[in-house]
Amino acid sequence: MRALSILLFAGVLAAQTPPPVMPADVIYEPDLEYSNVGESMMLDVVRPRDMSTAHPAILCIHGGGFRAGKRQGYLPLCIKLAQRGYVAATVEYRLSPRYQFPAAVYDVKAAVRYLRANAARLGIDPDHIGTTGQSAGGTLALFLGLTGGLPRFEGSGPNRDQSSRVQCVADFFGATDFTKSYGKSVDAAEVLPLYLGGDLEHARKAHIESSPLYWASPDSAPILALHGTKDRYVEYAQSLWLVERLKAAGTDIELETLEGADHGFKGADAERSEQRMFAYFDKHLKPAAAK
Repeated sequence: MRALSILLFAGVLAAQTPPPVMPADVIYEPDLEYSNVGESMMLDVVRPRDMSTAHPAILCIHGGGFRAGKRQGYLPLCIKLAQRGYVAATVEYRLSPRYQFPAAVYDVKAAVRYLRANAARLGIDPDHIGTTGQSAGGTLALFLGLTGGLPRFEGSGPNRDQSSRVQCVADFFGATDFTKSYGKSVDAAEVLPLYLGGDLEHARKAHIESSPLYWASPDSAPILALHGTKDRYVEYAQSLWLVERLKAAGTDIELETLEGADHGFKGADAERSEQRMFAYFDKHLKPAAAK
């Protein structure tokens, strides 16, 4: 009971945490409804104040084992991206166990469509949209990069006249094959049945369909995978399998290996991976004249 009380109190504190102070050179637009399929789904946008030209956009997808996490946790990164000339959006999505796969995929697809539908107002270049996420968010970001143009994952959300395709992905330690997660992750046996409606024995089809690895194709967006070799939650091999599969398909895939890093980068590892991500987005999303 005491542990439960502590968790509930921590949740209240997190909900009350104010957003970071916004610098004068960015515009912050919180609580924008991007979809409503039974409940209102929101995203927050941080964008450059300079609207003299359209900017590339980045959709940031939080982690939390598909069952937890808050979009506001990505606001500090959104500020950095906006100051680098991006329109950055951090998105919430439907969580398990109330909602299971593919609800979260439908949501992040709808979020990309929202950005394109509102490109003129938000100052977005709709031809240059990337995405990033950590852990569960990385898996969802990979889905955006690997299933562009597949109607089965669009869901019933709004702006269906817009594309949900992204032009590149920066995936931070996202799982790629859930059929191989059990026994290699400290919480897979707890998390995956909630997200997929059963364990591997009872929901094998869902484990396969929800694994980005099985959607790898020559049509994939360029992907940067960032992963630590000592990750206890998502085995490092998960990124190696994706690299192997996409290289065989002849697509653009890069791997940034952080030796000795665990799940969630800290200190020098966090700084290195962030700078690598910035360089990757600049390479793929900024027109040559703007770099």
